[in-house]
Order: sequence, then C-alpha cells, then structure tokens
Amino acid sequence: MTPELPELHKIRIQSEEATPASWEFEPTTGIVILLPNADRSAIASTPWRDFLTRMLSRYPETENPVHFSTPHGGRAAAVSVSESVSTFKALTLARKAIGPLLAERPSELTVISLLDDEHAAGVMGEALLAAIHAGLFQLPRISGTSPTPKTLEAIHFYGTGFKHADFKHVEATAEGNNLARWLTHLPGNYLTPGIYRDLAESLAQKEGWETHFYDLDELEKLGAGAFLSVVQASPVRDAGILHLKYRPDGAQGKPLALVGKGICFDTGGSNLKVSGSMLGMHGDMQGSAVALGAFLAITRLKLSQPVDCWLALAENHIGSRAVKCNDVVTALDGTTIELINTDAEGRMVLSDTLALVSRGKPRAIIDYATLTGAVVAALGQRMAGAITNRRDWVEPIIQAGERCGERVWPFPYEDDYDEDLESKVADTLQCRTTGPGDHIYAARLLGRFVDKDIGWIHVDMASSGTHKGGLAHIPTDLQGFGVRFGVEWFKRLIEE
Repeated sequence: MTPELPELHKIRIQSEEATPASWEFEPTTGIVILLPNADRSAIASTPWRDFLTRMLSRYPETENPVHFSTPHGGRAAAVSVSESVSTFKALTLARKAIGPLLAERPSELTVISLLDDEHAAGVMGEALLAAIHAGLFQLPRISGTSPTPKTLEAIHFYGTGFKHADFKHVEATAEGNNLARWLTHLPGNYLTPGIYRDLAESLAQKEGWETHFYDLDELEKLGAGAFLSVVQASPVRDAGILHLKYRPDGAQGKPLALVGKGICFDTGGSNLKVSGSMLGMHGDMQGSAVALGAFLAITRLKLSQPVDCWLALAENHIGSRAVKCNDVVTALDGTTIELINTDAEGRMVLSDTLALVSRGKPRAIIDYATLTGAVVAALGQRMAGAITNRRDWVEPIIQAGERCGERVWPFPYEDDYDEDLESKVADTLQCRTTGPGDHIYAARLLGRFVDKDIGWIHVDMASSGTHKGGLAHIPTDLQGFGVRFGVEWFKRLIEE
C-alpha cells in the first residue's frame, strides 16, 4: 500500500502594524506577547498592564517563556526577546511558547509585539509560524484510529516589525521539513525503495518536475559497482537512483544539485548490526528525505535557477549473495574500492550517485546522509557536520547555518588523510579498519567522485537527525534537519 503524501495545513495569516486597542479575546484564542528582553516595563501601555504585572511577578525574569491563563479564560505566553536574538534561539523560544498553546486546540492565535526592535520582531514572527506548522504536523501512524482534526484557522500578528517577516519562505521550508519527517517516520515495509520511488514520482507529476529513474539494469550497464554492491542480497530489484529536475521558466545556466542517501533499511549486511543497533534503521534514508524536502521548498519559493535532486534508493540486506569484507568492487568512474565494512553502505551508494551527478557538471552540490557515528561523537546531537572541497566556503557555511537556525559545523578536508585509505589490492579502501575520524575519511572517499571544478558540501546528518524532546522549532525527536540549510545555501549561491 502506498501512503498518501502530507499537505501543509492552511492557516490564514493577517498582520497589522498597530497593537489592538482592546484585549478582550475569545477563550479559544491563544495569545503570544513579545516583550523586550529583561524589560517588563513595556506592559505599562497595554490594556492588561495590571493583570500582566501581577502574573509576571510570580516568575523570575530568567524563566522564559511564561505561560498563564488570560482574564477571559484562554491561554497566553509572554516571551522575552533580545534585540540580537539568533534564529536558533528564536526558533527554540517559539517552540516552547507555542507547544502549550496548541495543546489547548485554539481556533486562532494572536501575536502581539511590544518590541522596539523591528528586526527582532520579524525574526520572532517567522519563528513562531515555523513552530506552529511543526507543532500542528502529525507524523504518520499506522492505525485504524482517525487522526485528530486540526482546529487552528488563523494567526493575527500585531506590531510594526512583522512587515519584515517572510512568511512565504517559512511556509515553504515548513512544508519541506514536514515531508522529510513524514517520510523518515514511515516503517520500512511502508517505504521500500519501490514505494519511495512511486511517492516521489507522484509528487513530481503534481509539481511539474522532470524525472528519470536509473534502475538496476541501467546501473549495471553504467558500471555502478559501488551502488550495486549494496543491493546484491536484496530480494526485490526495486533499488536505483531517482533524478528529479526543477526547471522554472527562463532558467539558464548550470543546475544546483541536491543529493540524498536513501537506505530504506540497513541491516549492516555481512557486518550485521547487533545488540539492538538495527532498531530505527528504517530511518537511514533521512538524507534523501531532506534532499526531497528542500527540493519541494525550492519549488514552492520559485527559485530562479535550475535545480536537480538525486535520491539513492536502496536497502542493505543480509543473504548468501551479500558482499563480504575485502571484496573489491569497481565504481561508476572506474575507481576500485576494497570493502572493509559492509555497514558503511551509505558511502557506497553515494559514491556512484555523486559520480553520476558530476557528469552533468552542476554548479554546486549538497549531499545529505546519516553517515557516521563519528560525527555524533564529535558534535553531539544539536548540529550537523559538514565537509567541503572549497576552503573559502567554511565560514559561509557556518553563517548560513546560523542564519537559518539549522547549525552546521565544518570539519577539515585535507588530502593527507587519503594515506590512511591506501589499499594493497585496490585504488582505495572503503573505510579504515579501526580508529577515529570516520566522518572525515568518509568525506575523503566521497570527494573522489566529485569533479574538482564543482563546489561541494557533504552534510553528515547523523548528529542532527534526531534529538530527544525536540530542538529549535521542531517538537518531535525526529528533526528533518537540513531543509532550511539547503534552501539558505542555494539562495546564497544564487544571490552571489
């Protein structure tokens, strides 16, 4: 059974520069009041001055946000906002403010800004809308019980700063993030490579994208031995590489390319995962889901440049035909690779995919993958790791992550690491047998398949794909991290 793709919940948005003269709100209206950081004097000019003074006096100024019942029986949140609030901090405050309000199932939300700084108000307005869409979204559940209907119909923004908010951008990236989380949450038997392809192609038909699927027969003719080594034991020949094209009217020049690791289930292969580590491996396709989510957001925003999306769809099975340690396979570009660990399958499917992408000479590439445990050890689970073949992109990558609220931290990409991947029988080892730094060695292998003339960022999402209790504006453990970053980075390249 092919599940139905989710759609973004439609919310009517209204914005006025003046704050409302009367604050007699219906009990079904949730209220968010934005206050200057550590300065509650702004409430003196409001109709609720005495009430707010009394309510907020119960809490220390360090508690932020503060939730309370309104005089009319509704629920409200007061949020202290710094003039220099970062996007990540704004998204975090928004999630904490919005969650309890949405739990009351309001029909409307009213946001009132008492901020002097219009930029901060705009940042918070965008963050609140992002948190609302993330909070309203329901992950797929295989059940006979109907999902709870959504009640929120409208959001009213009051204050001068909201004229600077780009709500269309927020809605586009929210829809992309929701899609990424939805796909990643689906059980493995509800998202096989074949079902995934059907979903993506049905979305392509709706959105007007061109498509081409490189099935196993075509990949065999192309000599994509790295990809094929992963699927040798698969009982169904539904794996392949799906290529999607976004071509807006009048678009010219080389396309930008999104690439995603789409391992729909990972057993580890001959190096079988043990001790519960196979649990959750239906989510090893999150990189491809994020690439597709970013692609959808780019389409919604009608970016002026051509963009391609490449999804490496496969499963890593165990069986009599599975590859083994020390086997040597030949990649699409002729590079021979000695296998060291069949559980390092992500870099194998991506190697051939990147080689195929490079043949089209795109302007730039971002690839997403839940690739290594090493990046988790290095960063924890609050930001993604990144590696690029452009030294002058390191600081811009950090800035792009900070700007969009999906923080990304670069690691080195130095060629002397290749000495540790030297094989006695092939051009390169797939990975090291032991030792730290696997996220860097994985990138060194992948970089062999990217033309040096193409700017490339590898995003290792293993450190950002999940975070218990939510992170930034996302209230679920599953994050869908990377959609906002991909859109931000491509917009930056287009502007340059």
